Amino acid sequence: MLAADTASTALGIELTEVGPGSATVRMRVSEVMVNRHDLAHGGYLFLLADTAFACACNSYGPVTVAAGADISFVASAYLGDELIATATERTRYGRSGIYDVTVHRDDTVIAEFRGRSRTIQRDKEA
Repeated sequence: MLAADTASTALGIELTEVGPGSATVRMRVSEVMVNRHDLAHGGYLFLLADTAFACACNSYGPVTVAAGADISFVASAYLGDELIATATERTRYGRSGIYDVTVHRDDTVIAEFRGRSRTIQRDKEA
């Protein structure tokens, strides 16, 4: 799935682990990702967390999309930082699910993300 995700792969996001309801991705903060305060722009942190979320909720096979998501920024990230986003399924019920994603640099938590998923009725090829 990630190989066909141009938005994520163009930023250098790589999938490092995937399992049922879980996924880990990583990204290095580049010059185009920092804002005028020399901090990683929150939109890129959201995109990284959202990519881990997408990989985790699609790990079962059927096409699953975001129904909503929230993020809390906990610490700043900087140019050159390698960020890791780890998604973990909290629950699935019917066609819906809840996933938590932690974005971190080494031992420092950068952001906490909660995504709500919805499995849709169409083939992946569509």
